[in-house]
Amino acid sequence: MSSFVDEKTKVIVQGITGHQGSFHAGEMLKFGTKIVAGTSPGKGGSKFMDKVPVFDNVSETIHLKPDATMISVAAPYVKDAALEAIYSGIKIIYILTEHVPFHDSMEIVHNARRMGSIVLGPNGPGITAVGKCKIGIMPNKIFKKGKIAVASRSGTLTYEIVNAITEAGMGESTVIGLGGDPVVGMNYIDVLKEFEKDDETEEIVLVGEIGGSNEEIAARYIKDNVSKKVVAYITGRSAPQGKRMGHAGAIIEKGVGTAESKIKAFGEAGVKVAEYPVDIPSLLE
Repeated sequence: MSSFVDEKTKVIVQGITGHQGSFHAGEMLKFGTKIVAGTSPGKGGSKFMDKVPVFDNVSETIHLKPDATMISVAAPYVKDAALEAIYSGIKIIYILTEHVPFHDSMEIVHNARRMGSIVLGPNGPGITAVGKCKIGIMPNKIFKKGKIAVASRSGTLTYEIVNAITEAGMGESTVIGLGGDPVVGMNYIDVLKEFEKDDETEEIVLVGEIGGSNEEIAARYIKDNVSKKVVAYITGRSAPQGKRMGHAGAIIEKGVGTAESKIKAFGEAGVKVAEYPVDIPSLLE
């Protein structure tokens, strides 16, 4: 079975009438995602694209038994939206919004763990079980059903690498954007555990970035716990110390989080690291 979501996953969209929320909800429907409802305060009683019911709040959607939500609201309102979903019993919370206040993200993640929900993001492109369900903003056209799982800290690089895999005649099982903010709900180890037990996944691609120690920690975990082939790509190799690259999570501080340290850690774990995104397919062959 797919990791996290599949063709049976019932999804709601918080912020479905906003500019971004409405566009991407429409693309998700085209992909085949089972969107059962949307929420937008003051817009309850209307319908999105004449078929998806819109409610004022999440509690009004519970009779539809949603499994997952996509949150597309302004950063100051993300905490309230996420906590409402968590305390309504929704198990998968995907937060698209970037620049969520640090302490808000910490509170969201803490409450999700306490209530048994999974948070992905903030500041991520989404999660896709190819051919089954897409939550988020990844372009529909880049995917092809296959056996390669991808987990990434970068948004646009995710698209580039997935497209390269597809163009090489391979294909993807699950693609997950972990999120680019400093505090996110899931890390590489969390998704590696799922990919390792997923019978639809044979190989794994990790897309890392400078900053923090997530990749080094993942490399140590892979060495002892992952039997499937893993390859990686690290962006930001030329970034100077203290310079933010791309988003808030991609920054080298006091020599920690360099591309070199991450590449070295992956090498010690037997993980080949591509020099360029387009090189990923050749490492998978």
